[in-house]
Amino acid sequence: MSTFEARASRVIAVLPGVVRKVPFTAGFAVVLIAVGLLSRTVWTPAWRAEWFPWIAYGVPALREGRVWTFVTGALFGLTPGQWVFGLVLFVVLVGACEARLGTRRVAVAAVAGQLGGTLAASLLVWLLSNSGWTWAQALVATRDVGFTTGTVTAVAVTSAALRSPWRLRVRAVLWLYVTAAFLFEGTLSDAAHVLAVGVGLLVGQWLFGVEPGFGPRTRSETRMLAAAGLAVVLLIQLVVLLFPGRGPFGSTSGDAAPVADVLVDLVVGGFVANQLRYGKRWAWWVTVLLGLLNLLVAALALVLILAGRLPGGAPVALGGGVLWVGLLVLLLFNRRAFRVQARRRVPGGVAASKDVLDRVRGTLAEVGGSTMSWMTTWPDNRYYFTADGRGYVCYQRHAGVALALADPVVPAATIADAVREFAAAGEQGGLIPCLFSVTDAAASAARAAGWRTVQIAEDTIIDLPGLAFKGRKWQDVRTALNRAQREGLEFRLVRLADEPSSVLSQVRAISEQWVGDQGLPEMGFTLGGVEEALDPAVRVGLAVDTTGSVHGVTSWLPVHGEGGVVRGWTLDVMRRRTDGFRPVMEYMIASTCLALQAEGAAFVSLSGAPLARGGDASPPAGVDQLLDKLGGALEPYYGFRSLHAFKAKFSPRYEPVHMAFRDEADLPRIGLALVRAYLPDATPRQLLAATRSPA
Repeated sequence: MSTFEARASRVIAVLPGVVRKVPFTAGFAVVLIAVGLLSRTVWTPAWRAEWFPWIAYGVPALREGRVWTFVTGALFGLTPGQWVFGLVLFVVLVGACEARLGTRRVAVAAVAGQLGGTLAASLLVWLLSNSGWTWAQALVATRDVGFTTGTVTAVAVTSAALRSPWRLRVRAVLWLYVTAAFLFEGTLSDAAHVLAVGVGLLVGQWLFGVEPGFGPRTRSETRMLAAAGLAVVLLIQLVVLLFPGRGPFGSTSGDAAPVADVLVDLVVGGFVANQLRYGKRWAWWVTVLLGLLNLLVAALALVLILAGRLPGGAPVALGGGVLWVGLLVLLLFNRRAFRVQARRRVPGGVAASKDVLDRVRGTLAEVGGSTMSWMTTWPDNRYYFTADGRGYVCYQRHAGVALALADPVVPAATIADAVREFAAAGEQGGLIPCLFSVTDAAASAARAAGWRTVQIAEDTIIDLPGLAFKGRKWQDVRTALNRAQREGLEFRLVRLADEPSSVLSQVRAISEQWVGDQGLPEMGFTLGGVEEALDPAVRVGLAVDTTGSVHGVTSWLPVHGEGGVVRGWTLDVMRRRTDGFRPVMEYMIASTCLALQAEGAAFVSLSGAPLARGGDASPPAGVDQLLDKLGGALEPYYGFRSLHAFKAKFSPRYEPVHMAFRDEADLPRIGLALVRAYLPDATPRQLLAATRSPA
């Protein structure tokens, strides 16, 4: 079977399920296709047909009493190109709306929007044509066809059922499109779109709204909307240049600026719009001043028109002025969202110093933390201390992202407040907040604040009370312990900083050899090295033979509970000599468990291998698929999945580890931030090689 036949078979196989899920979309699409084929308008423009006046709606149809045209006109397209575009738009958009809102609701919204929008637009044009308005007088003789009014109405109504930030984004794109098209193209369909979308937004919010109001709810949404608004205003110049039309303010033909000027404006304006997206204060001032200047030009054009003169460029100036009014209202009423200075930062965030790290460690010992909280004491991090002074959020700043590491170290009852406070501070500083490697508690707090979460790893925990390595499932571990005893290996649990230089030099050599074999630099962020293992608070396991040679090294980070009690230990460094005792890791982890059990520790965490999960996890989808592919790309270099499988030998219990983010649009930047956090010293060539590695 050929590739085409295989793909066609898969498409045919899923069709029944699609039809059952979106019957209105599927049924109406079949009707459109049948009508197009029978009328031959699939390949011949409908407006050339002799019967076109009998099926097209508009003011002429109303004058002639052909009210049925408001139904029949929805089944055609003016040209084959418009027919195909309208059909695809209907299937994609209305199909998505039907899957979200339900068949009956979307069918009613689409049909009512199509009939009501086209009829209302026709009546409005007929009424305005008596006023002497040139635009209305031109449209009064126009006949039109198409179902796009029903399509945009369905989207407008369904947008009320979406959660932030997609709710605002869909509405902004939809409203900006229909407004700009009406102002600068001004066809009968454009007028119908504006009326139908306006009513659809109001009705949808009234009947199906899951969040109150229409405006932006966060600084991030405000900034994104302002940047999109400025981009649309700038793109109008390009639209007028390529597709001149006749809007309500007159014809735009010949009013476009030279191509070079348009391109320069787009580049410079695009840069300013991007800085608006980050909340930069200077970009806000530039945009406001530019808007006021354009409003002044529009006002001057209006005065000249009222005086009986039509200055060149007046239609573009007046249409652009309408858009600028909306953008300026947004900027002026939400000016507090644009207070970011030249450098983006978390207000109140501080870099690691001796005094700061002393405070961090004291706070961690007092309130306790997760199995990964000790990593927040490493010197490459920055810290945001909560307003009540009782805790902190550890983060790194990369690629415009405030990348928080592990759970906020705060009293358990205030974790949700800490998440909200850190997110607000990050947004105020023009950064994208993200929580990485957090437990269920922090993930739940983020979801309650409207964030998205995805599982990125599994923490592997061994409970120490009653652990004896007896039974069949521990056979590999017992074999490693017995063999090490026969070969004269000794296990020592030490403070690495107290060891003689001969031992320390061997540990460094083993670590450097391991790093050299990977093809990428040693990773950071949630993965420590020898320098972190030298901390006196960290325990280090060594496997030493009778000659004093070190065969392997592990480091264990303390896990604090409230009141300074160390509840358990988290595995960090795992290094072995390539020509040494083969099952040295099984031997060392088992020996550490027994030693810490004797000291009264409650558990050890073998830590979570990044981008790796157990084999019984559900198949990845969406964002999980992206993370799964990234884990596959890094597997040949760091063996995360192999490491996860190795840890399963110790029959641990699993606890999910999450990443929390505000919305999917932030993921590309978050991905870049993670790469820089984990591989700050990697060269572009090394990163490119990693992406080409076989998964």
